[in-house]
Amino acid sequence: LVASAAFLCFVASRSRGAYAALAGMEVVITALFFLLYLLKLDKKMSWLFWPLADIFNSVIAAVFLLVVCLFAVIIKTNNGTLAGGVFGLVLLVLSVVDAVLLFQKISLDGPRGRN
Repeated sequence: LVASAAFLCFVASRSRGAYAALAGMEVVITALFFLLYLLKLDKKMSWLFWPLADIFNSVIAAVFLLVVCLFAVIIKTNNGTLAGGVFGLVLLVLSVVDAVLLFQKISLDGPRGRN
């Protein structure tokens, strides 16, 4: 929801394409991971350790969000860009929290059963 709010703010303010592209890409990737876990496709496609892929997604998204949203907040061409940058920074914090919680939850040397 936060990523879609940032995306809508960037699109409504007609800001640079990188801002809206990053927020939109994060909305799509998060929705795909949500569907993956909701439909239990991670159990059917066991050739990839999906929680680790989710951690990598969160860390890479956090790095990109840090750079792009700091530029959006610093430059703030209009109020929509500023609001999108603030939502992006909130999304950055949520991505870091997601990565840390997932990293604490999984164990790489233990069995792959559900906790």
